[in-house]
Amino acid sequence: MNKGLNTGQQPKDNLKQFLTVKNSTLATADLYFYGDIVSSWWGAWDDTDQYPEAIRDFLKEQEGKDLNIYINSGGGSVFAGIAIYNMLLRHKGKKTVHVDGMAASIASVIALAGDEIIVPSNAFLMVHKPWASWISGNADDFRKMADDLDAIETGIMNVYKAHLAEGVSLDDVQQLVNAETWLNGEEASKYFKITVTEAKEYAAQVTDGVKAAYQNIPEQIIKSAQAADNTAEAKATANKILSLVTKGISKGV
Repeated sequence: MNKGLNTGQQPKDNLKQFLTVKNSTLATADLYFYGDIVSSWWGAWDDTDQYPEAIRDFLKEQEGKDLNIYINSGGGSVFAGIAIYNMLLRHKGKKTVHVDGMAASIASVIALAGDEIIVPSNAFLMVHKPWASWISGNADDFRKMADDLDAIETGIMNVYKAHLAEGVSLDDVQQLVNAETWLNGEEASKYFKITVTEAKEYAAQVTDGVKAAYQNIPEQIIKSAQAADNTAEAKATANKILSLVTKGISKGV
């Protein structure tokens, strides 16, 4: 995702913030992917964005613990996502992944690092062909970029291959990838080794970048995100009114 240059503030070290460990005990720790997957600390403009270095340090701190991993992400950097997937795969401890809203693009790869992958019937995995933005150059440059994208896709397909449901071929998933396919929990279980649970009330993480990047976002996801935005706006308005009333009372208005 292209975030642009924000000169008004410095990026935040998410390792000590949202990354986090929302809850940590002697035996387990919770890890949240609720934003974009970015390459480094410098690209993490939002508290919820994650990057390989932060995850590496987190895993060192939680060595040997079981992990509960919660995902609601539209994806991001392919190379960062693959690095995170491999680090999680090596972690010694049971990894239970919960797809709370969506695991789209490279976030679908991260989701498959779990020993158990739980997807509610109304949450989504999205698979698609990798793409590049802001490329420029001559014909040779574009041909090389196409070759590079094909190689990246092969790496992603190798991950999917390791997690196929019984009787599913890689060609079946390749067709889904070619078409940018959004799979709800029940649909995803037909292709991957996941556990489907009853529908949950989660709002998918549909940022402006996600809307701009993907073509086939299900209407269900858009409506869910809009409802969440409206609720958040209503709460913010109510809090503002309450604050004004409180100030008025304190001033004797």
